[in-house]
Amino acid sequence: MTDTSILPVHRQRQAFVYIRQSSPSQVERNTESTRRQYALAARAEALGWHPDHITIVDADLGLSGESVDKRDGFNSLAADVALGRAGLVLGLEVSRLARNNADWYRLIDLCALTDTLIADFDGIYDPACFNDRLVLGLKGTISEAELHTLKVRLLEGIRNKAARGEFRCTLPVGFVWGERDGEIRFHPDEEVVRAIRTVFERFAELGSMRRVWLWFRDEGLQFPVRLRNGDDVRWIPPAYSSIVQVLHNPVYAGAYAFGKSRQERYLDEHGRMKKRLRQLPQAEWRVLLPGHHRGYIDWETFEANRARIGANRRPRPHSAGGSVREGSALLQGLAICGNCGRPLRTHYLGRHSSPNYHCPGRHIVEGRATYCLQIGGTQVDRAVAASVLEAVRTGGTEAALKAIEQVESERDAALSQRRLAVERAVYEATRAERAYRAVDPENRRVARGLEREWEQRLEDLERERAELALRERERPREVSANEREALLALGEDLPRAWDAPTTTARDRKELLRALLEEVVLDAPRNEPQARIRLVWQGGLSSELTIERPRNRPATVRTDEDTINLLRRLAAHYPDAVIAGILNRQGHRTARGLRFTQSRVASLRTHWKIPCFQPSQEPPDGELVSVRQAARELGVVPSTIHRMLNDGFLAGDQITPGAPWRIRLTEELRQRFVEHAPEGYVPMQIATARLGVSRQTVLAWIKCGKLDAVTIRQGRRGGLRIKLPANGSPSLFDESAVSNLP
Repeated sequence: MTDTSILPVHRQRQAFVYIRQSSPSQVERNTESTRRQYALAARAEALGWHPDHITIVDADLGLSGESVDKRDGFNSLAADVALGRAGLVLGLEVSRLARNNADWYRLIDLCALTDTLIADFDGIYDPACFNDRLVLGLKGTISEAELHTLKVRLLEGIRNKAARGEFRCTLPVGFVWGERDGEIRFHPDEEVVRAIRTVFERFAELGSMRRVWLWFRDEGLQFPVRLRNGDDVRWIPPAYSSIVQVLHNPVYAGAYAFGKSRQERYLDEHGRMKKRLRQLPQAEWRVLLPGHHRGYIDWETFEANRARIGANRRPRPHSAGGSVREGSALLQGLAICGNCGRPLRTHYLGRHSSPNYHCPGRHIVEGRATYCLQIGGTQVDRAVAASVLEAVRTGGTEAALKAIEQVESERDAALSQRRLAVERAVYEATRAERAYRAVDPENRRVARGLEREWEQRLEDLERERAELALRERERPREVSANEREALLALGEDLPRAWDAPTTTARDRKELLRALLEEVVLDAPRNEPQARIRLVWQGGLSSELTIERPRNRPATVRTDEDTINLLRRLAAHYPDAVIAGILNRQGHRTARGLRFTQSRVASLRTHWKIPCFQPSQEPPDGELVSVRQAARELGVVPSTIHRMLNDGFLAGDQITPGAPWRIRLTEELRQRFVEHAPEGYVPMQIATARLGVSRQTVLAWIKCGKLDAVTIRQGRRGGLRIKLPANGSPSLFDESAVSNLP
């Protein structure tokens, strides 16, 4: 189409110049293509657009045109076209605007609706015109096909090269590419190689990725990581993911692997096309070439490590396995139900956490609330342990020698890593010194930075040397000849080593797993004996028979005094209050524990004692607590307690230590007043007029010889006593009353 298609209405709107390169490397290297795209702004001026009406859209430089995902520049361009702001869209070619027909046709439709022209290197097109639209559609299809062809050519070339083990993909830390095609060599840094070997050595000993990671952390060692897109190595404290990657990567076993993942497309919650990377199982890898190069371990060891890691995972229902844990149940992860073949689960009972095994198979399949099998684990563990120790009795001396070698090798491995770290720190400090001395002294800006770098490297060197010296001082001394003989003697007496306090449950479980594949338990409920079948590593089996553990009758019970007291208290108080009363009086449960609300409720239920039921309609003169009485009478609780102790108030306690209960009556309320009635005097005046002591007056009030009231408020609150009209009463004889003065 010619320039005659451009109308004044088009020039009144904006001309958008869209610029894109597919990758950052193209932006950096293919500068001529970028320059040609920016030159399209001059072409827009030549077509009649004012420079102020020309907009350059270059936000998508370095992004692929395969989709509009993350292409903000293209999305903003499409929005401007849809709003009628664009008169012309310029691109070097269709492939710059889109490599996807869906995106390309969407832009064409928007341009046709808003009367927007599209221009490329070949000419100017009107999407509203059928012929121009046909040409644009063909160009978009060719652009998409071109991308597909380029991808296929590149991928097939990569796959053919990878099938021979020659494609140079990124290698894990510890390996570098050699000079020949497909040659993979160990890293030239001895410290890097030693760190990788230590991971496999510690895993062979400890059997758990997490325990290997914790060993590195406890020893304070650093671990190498490869910097992105390079062979340089950086040393950092080890992360758990680093240990996992080393143990899972087949390259460390001498295998070349390619195509371990696959890119998938999916729609997100907003309906946008997304991509994700999915890791494939080993059976679906495109290329796997064992024996391709020298590895840190062989392929058989790698497969054994994978199986061991898989067994360490938390087992799913109906599957055995799981890593060794700290519980005392020795057959955890090994025990199998003899009835249904499911793995037995472990639980602990009693004050001493005795191990027990049970199989919930019947509950799972038949929906019953019973176990398929349940048996105490103490006798079972003892029988299995005795069998295993008897089987390995002849190899005790050899095991002791290997234990000595293992302790010494573990100690030497940590010190070797420390010495290599010191060598690395010496090299870094020397290199920083050379860089500082090579700089021009007049260039102080560079010299200051290099000087700080040199000082930092020297500090790192001193820190590594101090850590090495500390580790060497803390290093246990060598095993003496006498200690070696003692260990060999202990190897001949494996039961003593098995029962030693220093031997943990984890150590015992590791030994059992090294010798046994599984232990099948068959313990019918109605039979007095239980049968145990030991399946040894290699396929051999043996059988044991033990007496089935019996439940012992209960020999302890709560004493009768506590039960009788509970019967009396339950009629008046809830369980929580009863627990407090029993604890204050020193009562304990049959197991010697303090009472709690749940324990009181359990004991009451066992002896069929009814619980406390509060009255729905309280009688006249209801019984209330001290706090409620104080609130009703307008005093503080301490005043109520003092009057109870002095005998001025009548209270009730079911048993010593129980809460006080006060009968709140109208007569009692009248004894607490705001102001003293006429004829009532304070205690000081009463003692003076009666000519007796204060204790005598209080005794006369308690026995009813004198009337008294309590003033609730004011600074002169307290007792007010009513004096008799004719004389003072006698505490013992009413006739012996003297006249008042």
